[in-house]
Amino acid sequence: MKKNSSYLKSPDLLPITHGDRKISTLGFAIIWVGMAVVLAAFAIGGEGVQSLPLGMVILATIIGSIAIGLCMTLTGDIGVEHGLSFPVYMRAPFGTIGTHIPSLIRGFVASCWFGINTYFGATAMNGILFVLTGFDNWFVCFLFFATIQVINTALGIKAVERFADLAAPIIIIISAWMYTTLSDQALAAGRDVWSWIESPVTGGAAVTAFAIVIMSNMGFWGTLAADMPSISRFIKAPKLERNWFKRNKGQIVGSLITLPIVQTFMVVIGAVSFIAVSNYDPVIALQEAASGIVLGVLLLMIVFAQWSTNISANLVPAATIFSNVGGPKLPFWTGVVVAGLIGVLVQPWSLFGIIIPALLIVGGILSAIVGILVADYYFIRKRRVNVVDLYKEDGQYHYWKGLNLAGLIAWVLGGGAAYFIQTYSFAVGFVVGAAVYYVLAKYWWFEKYQQAELNDPSDEKYLGITVGRDWIIEDDDEKEQTAKTAQNA
Repeated sequence: MKKNSSYLKSPDLLPITHGDRKISTLGFAIIWVGMAVVLAAFAIGGEGVQSLPLGMVILATIIGSIAIGLCMTLTGDIGVEHGLSFPVYMRAPFGTIGTHIPSLIRGFVASCWFGINTYFGATAMNGILFVLTGFDNWFVCFLFFATIQVINTALGIKAVERFADLAAPIIIIISAWMYTTLSDQALAAGRDVWSWIESPVTGGAAVTAFAIVIMSNMGFWGTLAADMPSISRFIKAPKLERNWFKRNKGQIVGSLITLPIVQTFMVVIGAVSFIAVSNYDPVIALQEAASGIVLGVLLLMIVFAQWSTNISANLVPAATIFSNVGGPKLPFWTGVVVAGLIGVLVQPWSLFGIIIPALLIVGGILSAIVGILVADYYFIRKRRVNVVDLYKEDGQYHYWKGLNLAGLIAWVLGGGAAYFIQTYSFAVGFVVGAAVYYVLAKYWWFEKYQQAELNDPSDEKYLGITVGRDWIIEDDDEKEQTAKTAQNA
């Protein structure tokens, strides 16, 4: 029993106190610039303009980005209010053991994204070396690039913010240059980027194509929508602030303003790239648009862009999840290494070609988790959480053999519905997951397994930063030593 209790109290998973939150509103916005410049987003634009005009692709991207940004901000309040990471809070809707199932899938998906982004960075790195030295071996670059990212991430969350500060202006420069150059190339080829469509569709087919762009953008960030608490718990927020918008100002600026702007720009570049050179692979597009030292500098910028994205959006969340599963014997830095290895072993160079259907499927599966989190945190517990019991093996979240069947059933049904209705995958998964969980948890599961915050809905007992509380979880060994000292006295 003592071993399992300690397992739930891995140091990297304990609540973050108010004084330990180091990321400012501006800092989070800059991190988002780094995270949102994901070159794989080019595929959404490139696929979209094959059926729709660029203006419609942009509108669909803005809608999808704002919608997923809202989901992120909603789940991110768990980190802001209570200082909890995603895998720890998941013990509430899934159980102390059940949390590992969806968490591992989220961690696996994040690791795959790490691999895809590393592949883009590696091909760019290989292009640089070829221009400068004639060296040509992208796989060696891939292994090297993966290794240095893992080392950087293992340094901790503050290293992420410092690196993003460096990467953000570089990313903006390359984005602006690519848009201008590719637009000129498209015009030279007789293609107006705002009206050209490879295979125009109308009627119901256009509605479907529009919805797919929206859902692809949401699925693109589905992993972070579920896992936002793991990052948001480090964002500075005012104590004793009951206004949800003021408390989450740092999140709102990043997820609802910065993300939609940068995501839309990335999608536009992918679209213009396809219109100009019939290929939305960013490295290929650059190699056709530039040469010599200019090409080398631009490719270096791609390396920086992928580096900053991978740290914040993929390696940190995945490592936190793997650390939760492994307990104290698997510290954060080891989780980073595990995520890095998975990212290499899945052979990401083969994943980019199927990225749109993959986004619809994965986004739908993850959207059910987001819906369950929102239903559990807002509609059932009303933001009140018995945080201390999240770290107890035999506490209220142990449920039946460590499983919350309401959460698992809702996830299966929500993910299944999203899989069979892929055109609207994220929306379907979210709604079905949230609705099924709410009914099963409120009227069945929590009737069987009583929840302290539901029986006694006290803000003073079960809210965090809103009432000025820092959650402090005592270590069992320290508690035992304190008891012996008191007895001797």
